[in-house]
Amino acid sequence: MTTDRRLGAAPARPLSSRGALAAIAAAFAASAGAATPSAAPAAIASFTAAASLAAAASLAAAASPGAAGASTTAAASSDWHEKVRGLAREHFKNPAWGYSHDVRDYELARELAAADHVKLDDDVLFAAAYLHDMAAFPPWEKPKVDHSDVAADTVHTVLEGTGFPMDKIDAVRGAIRTHMYYRDPSGPEALYLHDADALDWLGAIGVARIIGLVDPKGGAPDGPKAVKMLEDNLRDTPGRVLSPAGKALVPERKSELERFLKELKSETSDLRTL
Repeated sequence: MTTDRRLGAAPARPLSSRGALAAIAAAFAASAGAATPSAAPAAIASFTAAASLAAAASLAAAASPGAAGASTTAAASSDWHEKVRGLAREHFKNPAWGYSHDVRDYELARELAAADHVKLDDDVLFAAAYLHDMAAFPPWEKPKVDHSDVAADTVHTVLEGTGFPMDKIDAVRGAIRTHMYYRDPSGPEALYLHDADALDWLGAIGVARIIGLVDPKGGAPDGPKAVKMLEDNLRDTPGRVLSPAGKALVPERKSELERFLKELKSETSDLRTL
């Protein structure tokens, strides 16, 4: 990931100690696990097989008369949410842009839209939120190509055969393509996913995500590089939150990040001993 940085309730007190920093990094590293390329084909095969079985069950139910058949068809149609959620949970392992980030983006986007009294298509939002960073992981990732574009261009391969209403796929593609703070969303689902994703770079959760990327063996990113990433987020992201409800959350989250950086610098001789 480049600075295309894919890189909660606010805490009562700002994070301030190096001990807390280390604890966050350890917790996120332990929970993130390792996404191995060799596991990806198996995950996709399992996902595709489950989708095929669901489609067959749906056709069989439709062929039989009575209320039971209609009920089975409806259940198969709604089950795509669980298929998508299950794939994300199993395969998207990363402390900054993995499954938990998808969940936060989905939930915050809904909260922001509700605060603005805007009705969203939940099918579009759910699919886009849970799959927007899929190209950060093999086998979908393409080096030197923005993950937003790759995911938008390939998301149909994941959703086909799951029961997702494919007539909405273009709206999903649009929301995924513009989810990063530096892009301009069009349409309500794209707007609120964009703002939720931007806000997740700020506040305590923004700190936790970046610190979770620090290599404990001294590789990239190290502590000073992580601080630079946080400073970049603080500089670039707040002005790109676009919705009224999103803008209302910016001052608090921005302040949390500012306080963290100030305290960290004061406790590390202006980062000299970080």
